[in-house]
Amino acid sequence: MAIVVRRADERGHADHGWLDTWHTFSFADYYDPRFVGFRVLRVINEDTVAPGQGFPTHAHRDMEIISYVLEGALEHRDSLGTGSVIRPGDVQRMSAGTGVRHSEFNSAPSEPVHFLQIWIEPAKAGTPPGYEQKAFSDEDKHGRLRLVASPDGADGSVTIHQDARVYATRLAPGVEVVHRLAPGRHAWVQITRGALSLSGQRLAHGDGAAASDESTLKLVGDKDAEALVFDLP
Repeated sequence: MAIVVRRADERGHADHGWLDTWHTFSFADYYDPRFVGFRVLRVINEDTVAPGQGFPTHAHRDMEIISYVLEGALEHRDSLGTGSVIRPGDVQRMSAGTGVRHSEFNSAPSEPVHFLQIWIEPAKAGTPPGYEQKAFSDEDKHGRLRLVASPDGADGSVTIHQDARVYATRLAPGVEVVHRLAPGRHAWVQITRGALSLSGQRLAHGDGAAASDESTLKLVGDKDAEALVFDLP
């Protein structure tokens, strides 16, 4: 078995007042040589943005950026002319490509925004920037692995410029889902709420796990679990 667990309390952490952030992988001023990313998965930041605060306009290039909101509403603006609000169940994909500027803001007067910011390296540099957003209901994720991002937009997922697939699942206690990895593929599992068992190891909110040289991943719900599963080259 080749599963490496990354516990929630081992992640990098910074509290900027307006932003409370946990870094699964090395990011900004946080560096851990053991966790600089996993395969093409470069960033998983669990961010909580205070009411009336947000990320001012800033630039990215050559990165596939996925936002997955857990609680609250996040307002998005970018240099492509896109303006949208991302709510729980929404998956936003922004391909930075040759360059894009954007901002994210929580305009709620009293409620924080809790979301995951995910970066995946693209298969090639210099693609045109782009934006996509789709909603996936809790019912659509209960008891199954719902494809939410893929290289070909399969099953209504958002399209990313990389041979990677992202699945979301909600698991009640005792409910099991199985993900099979093709030879040479790898997986990262990130718990976004509750707790579950991954091939016999208990993982709780904020925990992650890398899987290599595995043919089958078995996830069994423990406590109102929600998780993202990344199938990676």
